[in-house]
Amino acid sequence: MEQMAHAAQGLMAVLARLMMVAVFLVSTLGSKVPRFTETAMMMQSQGIPNPRLMLFGAIGLILIGSLSLAAGAWTRMGAGFLAIFLAAATFYFHDFWMFANPADREAQVIHFMKNLAICGGLFGLMAFGGGPWSVDGWIEARREEAEAGGGAARGSGGQQKRAA
Repeated sequence: MEQMAHAAQGLMAVLARLMMVAVFLVSTLGSKVPRFTETAMMMQSQGIPNPRLMLFGAIGLILIGSLSLAAGAWTRMGAGFLAIFLAAATFYFHDFWMFANPADREAQVIHFMKNLAICGGLFGLMAFGGGPWSVDGWIEARREEAEAGGGAARGSGGQQKRAA
């Protein structure tokens, strides 16, 4: 029963990470990268300073964070990178409080709340990691195995080598 729960947790964690990554990669590879100049001009119109440099940085955060989440390697750091990007993008582009037209304001509230939910998922990954089916999970399992059983024998063998 415990193995089944572990497998279900692993599968759900992988799916969660990949679904999260899909949102960022589709947006970046489908729009930001191929329309770099247009995106930078739009960022400038929103008052973002040095938009080309900021866009380059945003693409870097997204790609590094997405690769990290997809593999489950340094998951907490990757989720943090994506959360930083998302917080800045939400503040600059979904500032619903600046819209007078109720329909425009409502559309921006929806985008703001969607980003808030995504950020909540990223915070969950920062809190709990990538799950058992991730590089991080594999490393943690090996560390626990070493501490539980063979860690003392390996450690003393290493000390004997140094002493010799």
